[in-house]
Amino acid sequence: MNKAITDGVLLMPPAFANGLDVWSSGNGTPGSSSYDGAINAALVPADQDFGGCLELQKTAAVQKVRYMGETPLLPGCYLRITARVKAIGGSLPGVRIAGWAGGAGGTHVNDVIEVGPTETLATYGNVVEVSAIVGPGARGGVDMAWGPQAIYGHFGLDLTGQNGGIVRIDDLVIEDITSAFLRDMLNVVDVRDYGAVGDGATDDSAAFEAADNAAAGRRILVPAGVYRLAENVSLNAPVTFEGTVTMSADKMLILSKSFDLPSYIAAFGDEELAFGKAFQALLNNSDHESLDMCGRKVTVTAPIDMQAAVPNKTTYATRRVIRNGQLTAIGGAAWDASKITAQATYSASDPRKLTNVANIANIAIGALVEGSGVGREIYVRSKNVGAGEITLNAPLFDAEGTQNFTFTDFKYMLDFSGFSQLSQFALSDIEFQCGGLCSGIRLAPTGSTFHLRDCFISRPKDRGVTSIGTGCQGILIDRCQFLSSEDSLTVPERSSVAINVNANDAKLRNNRATRFKHFALLGGSNSVVLGNHFFQGDEVPAGVRTAGLVMASNFNSSTITGNYIDNCSVEWTNERDPTPDFSTGFSFSAMSITDNIMLCGDVAPWFSFIVVKPHGTGHFLNGVTISGNKFRSLNGAIDRVERIDTSFSDLDFTRTKHLTFAANTYHNVQQQAFNPLRLDHTEGSLAKTWLIGTGGELPFGGRVRRVESVQPQDQIQNGSGATNHSLPFARTEQGPAGNQAHLVWSEPVRGTVAVTVRMDT
Repeated sequence: MNKAITDGVLLMPPAFANGLDVWSSGNGTPGSSSYDGAINAALVPADQDFGGCLELQKTAAVQKVRYMGETPLLPGCYLRITARVKAIGGSLPGVRIAGWAGGAGGTHVNDVIEVGPTETLATYGNVVEVSAIVGPGARGGVDMAWGPQAIYGHFGLDLTGQNGGIVRIDDLVIEDITSAFLRDMLNVVDVRDYGAVGDGATDDSAAFEAADNAAAGRRILVPAGVYRLAENVSLNAPVTFEGTVTMSADKMLILSKSFDLPSYIAAFGDEELAFGKAFQALLNNSDHESLDMCGRKVTVTAPIDMQAAVPNKTTYATRRVIRNGQLTAIGGAAWDASKITAQATYSASDPRKLTNVANIANIAIGALVEGSGVGREIYVRSKNVGAGEITLNAPLFDAEGTQNFTFTDFKYMLDFSGFSQLSQFALSDIEFQCGGLCSGIRLAPTGSTFHLRDCFISRPKDRGVTSIGTGCQGILIDRCQFLSSEDSLTVPERSSVAINVNANDAKLRNNRATRFKHFALLGGSNSVVLGNHFFQGDEVPAGVRTAGLVMASNFNSSTITGNYIDNCSVEWTNERDPTPDFSTGFSFSAMSITDNIMLCGDVAPWFSFIVVKPHGTGHFLNGVTISGNKFRSLNGAIDRVERIDTSFSDLDFTRTKHLTFAANTYHNVQQQAFNPLRLDHTEGSLAKTWLIGTGGELPFGGRVRRVESVQPQDQIQNGSGATNHSLPFARTEQGPAGNQAHLVWSEPVRGTVAVTVRMDT
């Protein structure tokens, strides 16, 4: 790089032989005295060493020689000023290159070094060369660093020491030596050339911006050092960091052309800090929709508060993605869950509130709530300390009055709960190595379409993905692995949950989960659970099993299809109903469980794959399809695949509507269930009323509410052996449990019939 060549910039001052009227004995500024006609200065036309030169007698303490022309200092350029001098008489002076730094409008740039190293003349007639380098950056070899404010200089030399000496000075040489400071003259812009200091104290923000403005397609170099950026800095050129930067949490570094995690790690020198600053830039930069971790592993020592990393935003609703990396937790007290027991009051009239909460200031938003009458996965969504009130993510089913509740704040690797709303955010191809130290992800209180795809959440201590409000609306979880940290524990000892959802429209598709207490609790409706494999067994003979899926809404309108449900059950409950007894609505309705593989082994015989658990009286099944499933038990048979958990209440089977339980296959299941149920009945002796039993094969132990068909399989004979051609009429819901029917004929008859009955209407 040489501006005299590339841009035609005039750097060289004129020869002394052209006249001394442009050479000043002062600073060279307008109005300063020149050497034209001075008694101590003369032109020598032919010196044996120099040719034409200036002969000068030292008469001042600092005898100055300055070119009165303005030599330009261009951004990023470095100039070398050289003078050749010899003493010819009198006292031997010191010689140094010197200059005057000029800024915009002819102002003097103060507080910069304006002299180079001094060389003392030792003998007469011996030619001594002195030089100094001037430029914007304080770089190695630069004698006079003038920063970005200086735009020109008046250059020359000084004679120091005793007066009276006579010297001859050859013509001054000024040349562009910027190339000596550039590693690649065509591709690199060094921030030091624009005034960056890199001492960790000076604000280098303006220098970074100036380098970016000058880059024009070239790469910015941040050399070794610590550069403090006190302002927001946005760089539109690619950047290479050899040094690091520091900036406060509220200031942003936007690397538009180097927007990936490795660049931020290089910039900040700390993986955790860099991850937060890169996320901050992601939410404040319209040029990029995703942050690529480029396969980097980030060691995480404490929960990452994602909102605290972006202090200028509490809501965000534009699609953004973090992708392609690994987050690994390492040990420390920062991961320890905090637990507080406090008294509070609950009323079903305001079902999402706890009031008169003691010690509320120390209860964390996002804490798990436990207590008598509290369902699973109930969390603190928000709190009002002044009013002593806590808002919950879902109602409680039986906690009326005042009692002690336990509030446990799990610690999450990525915690989005500080946002009031976060929508359209995605995490893709990321491995969360929780290591049994921490939980995985905590969502914002509100928001929609959070997307987790192709991720591993490995060994979370307590929870994989937690929703503390409705930030799970329309959540999408696709092709993820949830690997439990409780793999070695027996089923009753486990407490971890892979996923919980409170809002509607969840999509769980093609995931795999191992040995959690629950794979997912879905508290909303309109969910799709498709193609997942979740297994929760252990090696205990005749062991108990927990629910893999907990569907915690009675009007569910959900589809559970094509899953591999391994050593766990689907539990359907209304435990989030603040008034559990049925009074109005559709009750347990709109559920489709189809085409799943359901396998168990070494389980207690009372285990069932599908469990309905009502928490109040009067509930019934309404619009339920269970078909095409493959039920199998290994190492022992189970009693049946479906049952009612009557811990709180039973179902009202006199009101069952639109239940299809058909086309399933059964292996090692004692009581197989069908609705409609086809029975073959043979009456061997004459009877006018035939009792038709169902043998426990109606689903859930239901009642016979309808006889759909009666088809004789051979001759129906009366007492005389004649054929009876009449049709019987049916009485339904017979017997103590209502699970029998009566066929009433016109006369006593015997024979065999195929009967189809239903437990619904």
